[in-house]
Amino acid sequence: MTVPLWGRSSTWLARAIAAREVSSADVVETCLARIEAVNPRVNAVVCLAGDALDRARAADSDIAAGRTLGPLHGVPFTIKDSLDTAGVTTTAGTLGWRDRVPDRDATVVARLRAAGGILLGKTNTPEFTWANETDNDVYGRTSNPYDLERTTGGSSGGSAAVVAYGGSPFDIGSDSGNSIRQPAHLCGVAGIKPTSGRIPRTGHWPGYGGLFESFTQLGPIARSVDDLELVLQLIAGPDGDDPHVAPVALRAMSDVDLARLRVAWFADNGIRTPTAETAAAVRTAVDALAAAGATCEERVPPDIGDARPAWEGVLRADGFAWLWRLIEAAGTPGHGSYDTFGWVRLRDGEPVSGEAVGIAMERTDAVRSRLLRWFAPFDVLVSPVLPSPAVRHGDTLTAAYGDTYSEVHNLTGWPAVTVRAGTSPEGLPIGVQVVAHPWREDVALAAARVVETATGGWQPPSL
Repeated sequence: MTVPLWGRSSTWLARAIAAREVSSADVVETCLARIEAVNPRVNAVVCLAGDALDRARAADSDIAAGRTLGPLHGVPFTIKDSLDTAGVTTTAGTLGWRDRVPDRDATVVARLRAAGGILLGKTNTPEFTWANETDNDVYGRTSNPYDLERTTGGSSGGSAAVVAYGGSPFDIGSDSGNSIRQPAHLCGVAGIKPTSGRIPRTGHWPGYGGLFESFTQLGPIARSVDDLELVLQLIAGPDGDDPHVAPVALRAMSDVDLARLRVAWFADNGIRTPTAETAAAVRTAVDALAAAGATCEERVPPDIGDARPAWEGVLRADGFAWLWRLIEAAGTPGHGSYDTFGWVRLRDGEPVSGEAVGIAMERTDAVRSRLLRWFAPFDVLVSPVLPSPAVRHGDTLTAAYGDTYSEVHNLTGWPAVTVRAGTSPEGLPIGVQVVAHPWREDVALAAARVVETATGGWQPPSL
């Protein structure tokens, strides 16, 4: 089957544009047409840049003139609305910023533009990224392109949805508690939460400061693992602003010896039982890695149930005052008509004492250390992303939805990739999570690419 231009990967597009096999203008026009045709039903793209086609024509002129090209020359992309974009509205989903237009790009946006990328527009997010449902009082709700009655998850739900339906080859999401991996799983695309300290968060809301800064990472969402690596290489590294980013070189996944990988895996963590199809997707992924020569062993990390309470204890230590400060500073009146803060309200509470904060941080580090020691004999950990595929709108606030598979790695800070590996009886995508040691994104990506190759990865929705 011939792949439509809107379904092509960034890697393919960059090569084809540079070789003048396709024009950047044609690619941008195709993406804009796809957005026009599909987005009214999905509501993933909430604001268009307006100058994308002019920039594409200029990119084509540069190629014709033989000017030096960046790795993404002429390739379009979208950006989650929690990241600042110079000259383009950035609301972070909060009413007080409905008309806010930054004069400076977030670091990741500036780096993508410098590489030749062309910003198409912004994608939806819950208010200040803080919910499992991508909905807000500014733009409303985003729906899953595989079933409009179901959720894309959050908080990078708009990012995953537009990539899934072909409106953009890639997007940049953010992940404090599964917010890249959850939507990628629910929308059948690939996404990576990199190692803590890999990507500058300058220009993202919430920012890089505070008790739980190590939980939040930025990372690409795309239709292929190759694209994840391409984009990750462009946005990684210190920017002289985010004080937590380390100058650690990225390694290439092509250098990973798959036959030497030691894989631990589990389909059920003993806390939330997955659907049969979710468990089968994990086993399919493990079989693919075993066929590539990896040694695979079924193992559940000890006391894994301690990770989520430790993560959550730090998040709510100040009674979510950090979130209310953002809302008030934005000038957002009241709480709006949509219960953006349902997640917060379900777990609301008073701020704890200074001593209790210290205890929470000690508990967090104890869990991190215990898991790191357990992981030492292995290179890769494969598990579900969530125990089920996409649920219906609103069901993310039910007690049964809670995640105990992926938020673990916001706590550990390990790099984690989501890639599609199965399909539910309803035709919904099912992803698996592939995790590696700190700073070994190359290993996680290489293993995820094996799974993608074996299962076919992204499949276009029938919209």
